[in-house]
Amino acid sequence: MKLIEFFKSVKTLMKVAKKPSRTEFMIALKITFLGIIVLGAIAFIVRFVALALQTI
Repeated sequence: MKLIEFFKSVKTLMKVAKKPSRTEFMIALKITFLGIIVLGAIAFIVRFVALALQTI
């Protein structure tokens, strides 16, 4: 019974959903790239500190 309810909710979501405008898409893209850069910087700093502590 839950599977039927799931498909009904998916059908409702598809009726309500719309394609994002170009500006919305560009904002989402910028936020995604910023998140990737921040996570990469944090990983780099952690790796750098770990290597520095190993040599001591």
